[in-house]
Amino acid sequence: MDLESYRRWYEYSRARDAMLDATDTKHAPWYIVRSDDKKRARLNCITHLLGMIPYKKVSREKVELPKRKSKDSYDDQAPLSSRHFVPVKY
Repeated sequence: MDLESYRRWYEYSRARDAMLDATDTKHAPWYIVRSDDKKRARLNCITHLLGMIPYKKVSREKVELPKRKSKDSYDDQAPLSSRHFVPVKY
């Protein structure tokens, strides 16, 4: 944060409040994400957005998978041995 923006913190906050007062409507509401804890903020935002979507069960045809060819015909792990992977942490 630069010094000028630090000095104008309350002016920015008042401008934000005025913008929210003018544009927060029932048709197009603003949602504010409390983000002191960034990880929780992201999860809360994703949960909120997904919760706003009206889901309904979709009927699907049952899929019949064909039988695979012999496992010995291809080693699917060998080409991956020299690739870069994201570390598994969780």
